[in-house]
Amino acid sequence: MCAQEQEKADAIARKAERKQHAKESGKRRTFCFGLGMFGLVGWAVAVPTLLGVAVGAWLDRAAPGEFSWTLALLLGGVALGCINAWWWVSKESGNDD
Repeated sequence: MCAQEQEKADAIARKAERKQHAKESGKRRTFCFGLGMFGLVGWAVAVPTLLGVAVGAWLDRAAPGEFSWTLALLLGGVALGCINAWWWVSKESGNDD
């Protein structure tokens, strides 16, 4: 085994030991983790919503129609953001087994 492969194997072993130690100690998530998750969820919803509004406003000016692109893409951005937030929360709250 070359030196680079040995370094990778050692890094994997250290990660496994840390994971096992955390599992055995029953370490709980901290307030800071919750605050970070709150911010992540907020940005996960806000960014697609604002992008939808921006693109919708541009489309309303460039190609006016019978309905509002801004409103349609606002709702689409909120829906996409909620799906995105759900994915992040389920990923972070799931077990890493």
